[in-house]
Amino acid sequence: MVYIRKETEADYFQAELMTKKAFWNLHHPGCDEHYLVHALRGSADYLEEFSLVAECDGKIVGGIYYSKAWLEKDGTRTEILNFGPLCVDPEYQNQGIGGKLLEESIGLAKKSTYPGIVIFGEPGYYPKHGFKTCDQFGITTKEGTNSDPFMGYELKEGALSKIGGRYYESTVFDELFPEKVEEYDQMFPYMEKLKLPGQWED
Repeated sequence: MVYIRKETEADYFQAELMTKKAFWNLHHPGCDEHYLVHALRGSADYLEEFSLVAECDGKIVGGIYYSKAWLEKDGTRTEILNFGPLCVDPEYQNQGIGGKLLEESIGLAKKSTYPGIVIFGEPGYYPKHGFKTCDQFGITTKEGTNSDPFMGYELKEGALSKIGGRYYESTVFDELFPEKVEEYDQMFPYMEKLKLPGQWED
């Protein structure tokens, strides 16, 4: 039985270890997502009210973490939502846990005044949950570009399209310095960094 709930301070280490396991050697050798979760919690942009964990068999097996983001157009800045990471322990993947975390957190977000969510995510996964590429909302990255992983979700119909503009995420995502990640990683069980086929090119 999987139980979706708010995270408590007692969950922090277990949730970060789960995040490390989920992303280790996935996109590049090692990962920094477990440090990102730690850094997000200490940021003024973190949104605890929408962030959730999944518990199964008494352990944390998944998590989703929200933060503030912004759209800028014609000198006007509008606050929106971003989430990431969304992850599930490899031993519990392909059981719908990620979908449940997404569904429940979006349900919470729909009760708020935020117009929508913009993320960088897996284009083979998020469209199944209602996400569309940002070009359909008139939204670009801060550099003015678009791509399949750059997606949005309207919490109210037409809300993102009415705003449009350039997307800016929290500065936390730009502050994942390798030396800080390496130092923080010493708290966790050792896992070997490997260069594997399918990883992103640096």
